[in-house]
Amino acid sequence: MKKTIIIIIAGLMSFGISYNAYAGGDHQHMHGDMKNMGHNPCDVKKMTSVNKSSFLEKQVIDGYDVSFHIMKAPEGMEYGGTHHVMMKVEKNNETIVLKAANSKITHPNGNSESKMMMKMGDWYMAGYNLDHEGEHKIMVLFKTEDGLKHFGGIVYSNK
Repeated sequence: MKKTIIIIIAGLMSFGISYNAYAGGDHQHMHGDMKNMGHNPCDVKKMTSVNKSSFLEKQVIDGYDVSFHIMKAPEGMEYGGTHHVMMKVEKNNETIVLKAANSKITHPNGNSESKMMMKMGDWYMAGYNLDHEGEHKIMVLFKTEDGLKHFGGIVYSNK
């Protein structure tokens, strides 16, 4: 039990370090082609690469502010893959609790896989292997309390 708590704390600390690097670090603007994903790139508020191991993009999907965060999984915390794919949904600066969140990744080789996202604090997370080079199309479908489904996505480049 103590080991599990230590692992969870280490993961949260790692996330905090990554987020602080984003908040105060050197930002490099990146663009991805989202037309093939059925997403309007004009809705993108901010897309930023933090460093090689962390990525944060914010965009508006159906009036919700959605943050996508991708980070290399800390050693010993590779739940489902080499990277944690995370999403947070907000409206009017309030975090929204979702009824469901599902993710799908299409890898550079054309193979795709889908996973339900689990709630972790204000974030929803799924683990994927994103170590291979190229562009990974990441799509999410989330269901809000009103029963409506919302779809969006990003492109994560690992080059």
